[in-house]
Amino acid sequence: MGGSSPPVSLLAVGSFAPRGIAVVGASRDPGKLGAVMLRSLRPFGRPVAGVNPRDADPGARRYASVAEAAAATHARLDLAVLCVPAAASAQAVTDAARGGARAALVCSGGYAEAGGDGAGFQRDLAAAAVRAGLVLLGPNTSGFLVPALRLSASFVPGAATVPAGPVAVVAASGGVNHALAYLLAEAGAGVSLAVGLGNAVDVTAPDVLRHLAADDRTRAVALHVESVPDGPALVGAVRYLAERKPVAALVVGRCDVADFARSHTGALATSWRTTRAALRQAGVHAPVVAALGGPAMEVAAQREALRSLGVPVLASPRALTTAVTALVEDARARAVPVGPVVSVDLAVRSGPFDEDQAKTVLGALGIATPPRRVCTTRAQGHEALAALGARGGPVAVKLLDAGITHKSDVGGVFLGVRDAAGLDQALDALEAAGHHRFLIEVMAPPGVDLLAGARRDPVFGPVVLLGLGGVVAEALADVAVALAPLAAAGAAGLADRLAGRALLDGFRGGPVADRAALGAVLARLGALLAANPGVEEIEINPLRITREGLVALDAVLRTSDDCA
Repeated sequence: MGGSSPPVSLLAVGSFAPRGIAVVGASRDPGKLGAVMLRSLRPFGRPVAGVNPRDADPGARRYASVAEAAAATHARLDLAVLCVPAAASAQAVTDAARGGARAALVCSGGYAEAGGDGAGFQRDLAAAAVRAGLVLLGPNTSGFLVPALRLSASFVPGAATVPAGPVAVVAASGGVNHALAYLLAEAGAGVSLAVGLGNAVDVTAPDVLRHLAADDRTRAVALHVESVPDGPALVGAVRYLAERKPVAALVVGRCDVADFARSHTGALATSWRTTRAALRQAGVHAPVVAALGGPAMEVAAQREALRSLGVPVLASPRALTTAVTALVEDARARAVPVGPVVSVDLAVRSGPFDEDQAKTVLGALGIATPPRRVCTTRAQGHEALAALGARGGPVAVKLLDAGITHKSDVGGVFLGVRDAAGLDQALDALEAAGHHRFLIEVMAPPGVDLLAGARRDPVFGPVVLLGLGGVVAEALADVAVALAPLAAAGAAGLADRLAGRALLDGFRGGPVADRAALGAVLARLGALLAANPGVEEIEINPLRITREGLVALDAVLRTSDDCA
């Protein structure tokens, strides 16, 4: 139940394998929800009774209370299906528990999703379930299916026609739950359990996933995810289940990555992207596949023969491509050697941090940066130019201000400065804009620019991100995400998820990225956040691939104090 999962036996007996069911809100009007639910439950081979305190009719198996219904049917009515208005649901849960119910399915809407008084109705419902000790599924859900038991606790037409099979569906939306169940039926796979979670005030996706790990009828799980209230709980449950049974996930709610926040990492590591990455890391990958096409009469026998062998049969090239891609990703993930999770012993003070201070932290992590000097006067600037320019190359002159993240946007970066005249010209521009603190830094050799960062996701905690750097990161949003802390080998694998990964491998004679070194950089960034709860984000953009190795050309570090 949310943070503390209900015992598996309580979910199984109370909700998904009840000894009897009471439909609270049963009506003589055939068009109302309670009457529709009663008709859907008729095939169930165990006692089903209606409850309506205002319209009891024992002759029609409609009673004044759950307790009365249990006595009349001589059965334990473990599951109460509530088809009552939101305002009446808390009291209905209390009454159902008094009658012996151990679980409640709340189908009605009008709760938090409706706004207004709905949020209060939902809080009252959840509190009533806790006081009564009931497992509660919903509210605002179309129900669930257990075809092997002929149990269709759903008001959706045709739900009872879904055949029994080896695949379980766990969906945030009741509509998606039924849609996936119907698709599995069409594919000849069938369903072991199909659950729509609705608002999930009590029973959540992690609860059901852990239940399915011990369910003998379930051989694979299809998971539909919208929002994630508790990232670690979901990841833990998926990992636990994936070690025992294959899990495939559909994550919806992709965000528009065109609107960037204060830094690239924070905007690119969207909830949709991070959720997909977290589930992949936890073991979500799609069982050999085959595709057969042609006249139905000619391919039906072949499809059925393959299905009997446990081989998924697909009907289109697009579906086959998706399945094979998933298999390749799964194989690639399993091929990554398991290594120790990287940790760092480095305490980071409160911010704000300017570029030089952020790069000092990178240096403590063993990440290379160009030689540089901080200057506050022209004399210091010319001394730095003489010292750093003596290396034979040009320098960059940058304003140094912790409050300005994108220095180039405000004309605060001057590249290719080689002599005193060029330095004075740059400093004239900075001083005219009111900037008197600046950084002089040796320019790095040419190469391929990456974005490497770590941020504290509000749902999943520390994550690392790798993408193409510079303005390309914003234009293409070609990035890969993983939960932190992680092993260096696992972090290195993020490079293989980039669409532009060919640029990392010597494209047109360019430098080749040292994947091990790249993985070490990412893993250390993630470990920094894991070790410092006050650090919100650290970003390197660009992290340049050169023939001499990786070098961090710019850095941003934000702490919780900066965000307050």
